[in-house]
Amino acid sequence: MFRATTVTSDENYSLDLGRKLGEALKGELGQSPGACWLFCTPKAGLKDLLEGVADAVGTRNIVGCTTDGEMSADGYHKGSAVLGGIVSDQIDFSVAYVENLSRNFELAGRHLADRLASKVQYVQLFTDGISGNGCAILRGILSVLGETVPIAGGTAGDSGKFHRTWQFAGRNLLTDAAVAIGFSGNFYLGTGVRSGWSPIGLAKKVTRASGNVLYELNGEPALQVYERFLGKHAAKLPAVGVEYPLGLVGRCLGGDHEDYYLLRATMSVDRQNGSIQFAGEIPQGAVVHFTCGDSNSILAATAEAARLANVELGDVSPAMVFFYSCMARKIVLGQRTQEELDRVREVFGTEVPILGFYTYGEYSRIGCDHPSLLHNESATISVVGI
Repeated sequence: MFRATTVTSDENYSLDLGRKLGEALKGELGQSPGACWLFCTPKAGLKDLLEGVADAVGTRNIVGCTTDGEMSADGYHKGSAVLGGIVSDQIDFSVAYVENLSRNFELAGRHLADRLASKVQYVQLFTDGISGNGCAILRGILSVLGETVPIAGGTAGDSGKFHRTWQFAGRNLLTDAAVAIGFSGNFYLGTGVRSGWSPIGLAKKVTRASGNVLYELNGEPALQVYERFLGKHAAKLPAVGVEYPLGLVGRCLGGDHEDYYLLRATMSVDRQNGSIQFAGEIPQGAVVHFTCGDSNSILAATAEAARLANVELGDVSPAMVFFYSCMARKIVLGQRTQEELDRVREVFGTEVPILGFYTYGEYSRIGCDHPSLLHNESATISVVGI
């Protein structure tokens, strides 16, 4: 037995709204969910909203975060609260969280993994999108669970303000935190990730970098190289960097993904020392390209990510689709943003519930033979089948 659904509201947050959403979810499912996901825009009354949901749903397995836009069975939303849930006698769920991420990201990841059920087969992860180093958190988690356990999810947003994001675990409203939900039992999983950005110009070598700060490309200050590439648009850095992310060539990733580019989006620049901070780590010695994309290529990539997930699922029927996409895609798509969700629907049909949000970074594996990674500017699909 498996049932899944989503409910949404764009009303002001309150204890009553949380309870109303929780009761509506239970009504759609016919009983209390085994687990539920809350994705919402950060605004006044957030704690009350979470408390109301917890009062109503009848489970402590509540996870989620604030976003840069929400996605549900009803479509793309802005400024709303989306609540999704699953009822299943074939899947067991376990929820864990860690606080104070920024003290030691990798250690926090290890602690988070230790707190999940011992036989977890699949994990969804939601981390602070501003303070968190998603690459280091993943390293910590995978060092405990092993690299074969797929991890999906995203980093929390705050409607593009980049001030503070929030994470949810049960009744706990957290920040500078990571929240995870583990799946165990009898189910199938399909995953897919694509970006739609393509390489332009000659490849360059990262000659000096530390973590997510890039200092030099081909021996030149990174900012100087970017400014030469961007020309008159260079003054708009780091914002304009969203349109031209750096792509790490696939051979740096291992496996047989020569044609895959792991994207890194600009976050800030230091004009004094000529460095650029990115939303994910860039290894020293890596080969990189500037990349570019447009609305059509982005939407085609979303469709391809959904197709790949469906192919991996095989002959099993899809039961719930989780869609985590980067806020940079939303910026480029503009008024066409709803079309991204429509492309996913075209693959899985209108009867299968979809749940997700626009992120500040996405977690996904790029294939069954590869550990999960932190992506930027990408569409990631994970579909659960029964």
